[in-house]
Amino acid sequence: MIDFASFYQVIAKSRLSHWLHTLPAQLNAWENSERHGNLPKWQRVLKKLESYHSQNVNLHDRVEIGLPGEISDGHTKKLENLLQSFHPWRKGPFDLFGIHIDTEWRSDWKWDRVLPHISPLKNRYVLDVGCGSGYHLWRMRGEGAELAVGIDPSALFLCQFTAVKQLGGNDPQVHFLPLGIQELPPLRAFDTVFSMGVLYHRRSPIDHLYQLKDQLRDGGELVLETLIVDGDENTVLVPDDRYAQMNNVWFLPSPAAMIKWLKKCGFQDVRMVDEAITTTDEQRKTEWMRNDSLAQYLMPDDPTRTIEGYPAPKRAVFVATRGSED
Repeated sequence: MIDFASFYQVIAKSRLSHWLHTLPAQLNAWENSERHGNLPKWQRVLKKLESYHSQNVNLHDRVEIGLPGEISDGHTKKLENLLQSFHPWRKGPFDLFGIHIDTEWRSDWKWDRVLPHISPLKNRYVLDVGCGSGYHLWRMRGEGAELAVGIDPSALFLCQFTAVKQLGGNDPQVHFLPLGIQELPPLRAFDTVFSMGVLYHRRSPIDHLYQLKDQLRDGGELVLETLIVDGDENTVLVPDDRYAQMNNVWFLPSPAAMIKWLKKCGFQDVRMVDEAITTTDEQRKTEWMRNDSLAQYLMPDDPTRTIEGYPAPKRAVFVATRGSED
C-alpha cells in the first residue's frame, strides 16, 4: 500500500533531512484531500497485489520483475487483470511475471537516447520531475543511483508505481511523491535532476528552470527533455489552443532558444545532446492504453503536421550544470 513513512526514514539522516520540515504536512494534506476519485478503488487493488512479489528483479536493460512461470497460470491471469485496473498505462514498458505491459510510450527508447550523454548515476541522489508511472526511476536505480525520487501529482501514476514497487520487494531507495515541482522547497541536494516532457506544460518555463535549479547541489547536473520547433534563438511556438490535442501546451522553443533560456537562468556548460522526431512507433495505442494516441493527433494526409496544423512533435535533450557561484 501507499506509505510515505519509509521515505521519511530514508532521508532523516541524509542530505535531504531538511525536507522533513515541510514534506510530512504536505503529504498529509494530500492524503486527506477529496480530489482523488478513483484512489480508494486503486488502493484496494494494491492490497490484493501484496501477495505477489519476487526477488528476480532486472533494472539494468529493462524493468523486469518476476520470471515467466514463476507463479501459476491462474495467478498470472489474476495479476494481469489486477494490473489492467490501472489503465491507461502511458510510460513503460514493464515485464512483470511474464506479463508484458506494452505502454503507450516506449520510454525505454527515450532512456536509450538520454543515457549516453549524462554523468554516471552510480551513488547519486536523483530527482525525476513529472516521473509518470516511475519507469525511468527504475532505470536510474538500475544504473546505480543511491536514491531515486520521483514527483508527479497524478494519483494514478502513484498507484502504478506502487504496484511495480510492491511486486519487486519494495526497494527502499526508490520513492514516488504525489507533488508538483512548485511544491518543493529549494533543497539544493540532488546530484542529477531530470525534467523530461514537462517544460511545455508549464505556464512559465523560466520559473520551471529556476525550480529545477533550486533542487540541484552546486555542480549538479540538469537533464531536460522537451518538445522543440525549428528556428533561431528567438523562435518559440505558442499554440493558440491545443497542440496535438493537448490543451496544456504553452511554449515550444527552438533548440537555440532553449539554450538561451538555460544560460539566462545561470546554468553552465549548456548543450543539446539529442534531437528526435516522435514517431507512431514510439507513442501509440496498445491493449494497456486504449485511448487515442499520436496517430490520431496528426493530420491523416500529412503526418508532418499535428491535427491543428502545427509541426509534428520533435523532442530534444539538453544537459547543463548548476554552478557554485549563486
